[in-house]
Amino acid sequence: MKRDVELVVVDDPEAAARRTAELLSAAARAGGHVALSGGSGPRRAYELAAQLEPDWSGAEVWWSDERCVPPDDERSNYKLAKETLLDRLAAAPAAVHRIEGELDPGEAADRYDRALRGIQLDLNLLGIGPDGHTASLFPQAPTLDERDRLVVAAEPGLEPFVPRVTLTVPANSAAAHVVFLVTGAAKADAARRAFGGPPDAGTPASLVRSQYGRTTAILDAEAASGLSI
Repeated sequence: MKRDVELVVVDDPEAAARRTAELLSAAARAGGHVALSGGSGPRRAYELAAQLEPDWSGAEVWWSDERCVPPDDERSNYKLAKETLLDRLAAAPAAVHRIEGELDPGEAADRYDRALRGIQLDLNLLGIGPDGHTASLFPQAPTLDERDRLVVAAEPGLEPFVPRVTLTVPANSAAAHVVFLVTGAAKADAARRAFGGPPDAGTPASLVRSQYGRTTAILDAEAASGLSI
């Protein structure tokens, strides 16, 4: 697996969101398979991506992970993307492949694993938590060792404490372009470990790199403060 990461450091969260939105909109124009993430980090990037490219009719949308809640729950990663990106588009994606968080976690993981088989993600947008997790791959979790499945159920590693469904390390790393969006001083230590140190199960983000393509980390100045650049 390729280990090199392209580090893109910008002044502030708004600039980081715009750089991320540019990549998302380019992937949509190219008609790619795009995997989205949840949490508060990508919200502004999704809003800007809808402005930059309002026609996603050639693209298909996936998710790197989901909280096991109904799609209209405030904790849902799907709901976040729907409100900030999908509902703002002039032309909807050709397909929206939602993780069915309202199902039993094992069943939802099995269904998404089957759906993702044979799909090449063109862009996989990920974040990093202060503990170094990415998607719902948490530090030292047994899910980090999974190599056969693309999607698994996962125990909650942080609030909200609900079960999760997540792409595995190999599935996240199979994307042609893996993009991390990381902002804020609270993420600085995790970013240092993820992009400045060796692969380590204590920092799951350090384990995810595009296997054959590119890995890009977009950071604001505060998140990048612990890195030697």
